[in-house]
Amino acid sequence: MPGFLLCADPLRPSRPDPAFAEEAATVREMGAVTALLDHDALLAGDAAGAVARVPRGSGPYWYRGWMIPVRRYAELERALADRGATLPTDAVAYRTAHELPGWYTVFDGLTPRSVWHALSASAPVPEDGAFWSALARPLGHGPGIVKDFVKSRKHEWHEACFVPELRDSEALAAVVGRLVALQGDFLAGGVVVRGFERFVPGGEARVWWVDGAPVLVTAHPDTPDDRPVPALGAVGEAVHRLGCRLVTTDLALREDGVWRVVEVGDGQVSGIPSGTSTKPLLEALRDA
Repeated sequence: MPGFLLCADPLRPSRPDPAFAEEAATVREMGAVTALLDHDALLAGDAAGAVARVPRGSGPYWYRGWMIPVRRYAELERALADRGATLPTDAVAYRTAHELPGWYTVFDGLTPRSVWHALSASAPVPEDGAFWSALARPLGHGPGIVKDFVKSRKHEWHEACFVPELRDSEALAAVVGRLVALQGDFLAGGVVVRGFERFVPGGEARVWWVDGAPVLVTAHPDTPDDRPVPALGAVGEAVHRLGCRLVTTDLALREDGVWRVVEVGDGQVSGIPSGTSTKPLLEALRDA
């Protein structure tokens, strides 16, 4: 039976982070093993210190916790291996589901059209609007959104996310520049430009897939009171093709009545709305 690696409380490192206390209690009720990760130490580059509380030779662990940059996840995988422990989702699979370039081709046709440019947080941002205009040219004219490989700044919608017209090179470059500035050291992978699609009111559904099977459908954490019921047929086929063991898909209903994949994520770092039982997900992971 796999165990569960949960984030520790930064103030009381022998206990789970309060954000994951409910999951920790459920795991204990199921009789599964838990171990604690020092998330702050991992982000600071001390992977060995981050896993110091993981018992040696204690087997595979599903991670459930705060988001981890791809590079740090690979360091976590190596540090656990040094202690005789493993992650069912290896670093390659994590990157595939976590960053848009890893999953986009598999979901092409089910998700808004996208282009991207790899960019590290420390690299200079191209300021020439012509550069970004050329990147976005395959998307044609009309509105678009800008994000990094993992997240958008949708709460700064007009400042760092939405572009009214992708052919407006100055406006596009300005939004890209603001996105990168706001993300700072947390810029993930680079810049993505996506075609904008209009969805009906009612929020997004987050679907949790374990080994290709949908085991839980929740609201999106940003709209916890909205619980749409999506159609999953074509999405499930794409999840199978992706081949990652624990995946989330965020789905929204477009104005023409078609369900669209807004985002794909690695389920280890995807949030669950407060008040939603995690038991179906954790049981599926225990039995995987």
